Amino acid sequence: MTPSALLADLVALGDLPGAPNARMAGYVQAYLARLGVDCAVLPGPEGDRVNLFATIGPRDVPGYILSGHMDVVPVEGQVWASDPFRLRDAGGRLYGRGASDMKGYLACMLAMVPEFQAMALRRPIHMAFSYDEEIGCRGVGHMIARLPELCAPPLGCIVGEPSDLQPVLSHKGKQAVELRIGGRAAHSSQPDLGLNAIYPAAEVLLFIRDLAARLAAEGPLDPRFLPAHSTLVAGVVQGGAAVNIIPDQCMIQMEVRSVPGQAPQDITAEVLDRLAALPEVRVSHRELSSYPALPPPRDRTLADLLERLTGKPALQSVSYGTEAGLFHAAGVPSIICGPGSITRAHRPDEFITEAELEGCRAMLRGLARDAAG
Repeated sequence: MTPSALLADLVALGDLPGAPNARMAGYVQAYLARLGVDCAVLPGPEGDRVNLFATIGPRDVPGYILSGHMDVVPVEGQVWASDPFRLRDAGGRLYGRGASDMKGYLACMLAMVPEFQAMALRRPIHMAFSYDEEIGCRGVGHMIARLPELCAPPLGCIVGEPSDLQPVLSHKGKQAVELRIGGRAAHSSQPDLGLNAIYPAAEVLLFIRDLAARLAAEGPLDPRFLPAHSTLVAGVVQGGAAVNIIPDQCMIQMEVRSVPGQAPQDITAEVLDRLAALPEVRVSHRELSSYPALPPPRDRTLADLLERLTGKPALQSVSYGTEAGLFHAAGVPSIICGPGSITRAHRPDEFITEAELEGCRAMLRGLARDAAG
């Protein structure tokens, strides 16, 4: 099948993060089975979602992983010119949810399977399909933990997030956390009988603001990123039920994005210490999402290979995060390189072009030739 035909099928399977992914995973399994490719089904702890891992070539030899996530972001609240879950071709532009992020890459991976099989690969090409990437890279870690039983230590991993097919070397790490503060409700005419949860939450918000300013002023700084420092923001605040009720609950959702070398958890810890120091009120927190930074590579072997395969110079860093940081943390050299543009991701009328799909297929064909050489 062509990449565009496969993409049409994949777009129609709009499995969302945080939900069962049997339709999407089942399609990939069935497609690979028709071609005689065994596919390991790796259930996650949720019980209704799976990662998939397939290999073409010898398993006991180091090779390359092609990695992409199967989930897509929702379309609620967006106005599309056509059904987002039915691929529409308009002058070479293929519109549909996930076309760029990142089912275009998955379609190219699957379309190349017959060519991979025909090349008698000396080094294997592995295909990794993950779940729940869009809510904090929650699924892929369970697959990475099982890599030692699935394949020999890989030479590298190509995470196909949309990068205009330009190799990307690094990105920041991230942690998002929800903070909860519990007070005591009372009638607003007798505030002394209650304990207002919003006031201590305001103290935490000011601490977050000041800590963010300190990170900007004092660093650590890494000029390869923009901004060059780690960032901290409070993005959601909810508290109170009515103006005549002393609020007994307040919730803050905050996010850290950290430069390589500074773990986001270390920044979060300062906020949690301030939260724990609040007098009288009840406090709790939970992690919403987390992934490590992808630091710039010390060894440029993988970067040089992708520059040669794409004909494009490597980009030092990007502002978004990917599963590449998790592969790197597990000891797998990783790089980001995929068709389509991140500027189209998560937006109405997301699209990828036929030319971009063909460019990706050419890159993967070159990778296979390298693995067969």
